[in-house]
Formats: sequence, structure tokens, C-alpha cells
Amino acid sequence: MARPLQLAGLAIGLVGLALQFAITMPASIAAGRTVLGSVLFYFSFFTILTNIGVVLVYLAASRDAKSGLLGLFSSARARGGVAVAIALVMIVYATILAPLWQPEGLFLLCDVLLHYVAPTLYLAWWLAAGADGSTRWSDIPYWVAYPLLYLIYALARAPIAGEVPYPFLDIATKGATSVALSALTMTLLFLVLCVIAVIADHGISSFRKAARPN
Repeated sequence: MARPLQLAGLAIGLVGLALQFAITMPASIAAGRTVLGSVLFYFSFFTILTNIGVVLVYLAASRDAKSGLLGLFSSARARGGVAVAIALVMIVYATILAPLWQPEGLFLLCDVLLHYVAPTLYLAWWLAAGADGSTRWSDIPYWVAYPLLYLIYALARAPIAGEVPYPFLDIATKGATSVALSALTMTLLFLVLCVIAVIADHGISSFRKAARPN
């Protein structure tokens, strides 16, 4: 099942990202942003960045990359970190963001592809092939660095761009305390997912070894 999941996940990821870019650009320009501002707006979302990471892991696995950009996404640490991040994408969207708006047409299709289908396929692929018992507890600080750096970027961009990618990061309307609590909650959730990922990685590896015929 690993190969079909990888191919399906890669196709869904590429289609979802390309389609989201194609519909975001004209809508963003119509809203008053410049072309460059619209490109930066597209890449300001944790969902987009994480789905790009998913695609890069698939490509690294398919080409057995050892160096260059894809080489960075070929390690067990990268595969596990992306699994945690894409799980966070799905959970946060389903529980917090989805009730806040009702997308239609192609926007709805992109939402489903990038927030539900792509994460589900990647997690299934990771459990089937990517998890090999190689992750370590020492990987967690590296994994946590990603959402923390993203948080710093999003908050630093807010006063310059006059907008935030997610409403729970809007200090102007929510207040600093509310944003800090939201950030802390997301970080704690991410840490819990990190622990689950390491345990799952080692558990699946042990199960495979035990199931092998002697």
C-alpha cells in the first residue's frame, strides 16, 4: 500500500497547492494586494508551507535523495516532523477554523484537499512506510522549531502587512493575552503530537519486526 499512497498523496498535494495558488492570486489582487503581496500572502499560511513539506518528503522518497533540498526531507526526522505538522493542520482546521467560514466552489475543493485528504494520505503513508523506528526524543526540539519560527514570522509580518493568516493570531482584535494563550495551546498540542509520533514510530517498527517470519 505504501507506493499507491505515496503517488496519490503526491498528486493530491501538487494539485491542491497549484489550484490554491491559481485561485488565491486573482482573489488577493482583487482585494487590493500587489502581485508580490499576493504571493507573500499565499505563502504566509502554515497549511501551505506544511503541504509543501509533504510534497518534498514524497519527492525525496521517490528519488531516494541524499543531497540538496530533497536530501533535507529524506531523513526519518523530516518524515516524522512533517507528520506531526500536517496532523496539526488537520486538527486545528477541523476544530477551530472550519466553523468560521463556508468556502464554495474551488475554494471548498482546495480546503478539502489540503486540510483533510492530503494530511490523511500522508499520515497513512508515514505509518505504512515512513515510520521505521529511527525517530528519537531528541528530534522533538527540531520539530517544535518549525511552528515557533512560523509564529514569529506571522506576528512580525502582521504590523507590516496589516493582516494575519489566522484569526487567533490577531493581536489587534483578540488582544495580546488571547493570542499568547492560543499560541501556548497550539504549542502544547504540537508537543503532544510529537510524543505520539515517536511512540507510534517505535511501536510500528517493533510490530513489523515481531511479525517477520523467522
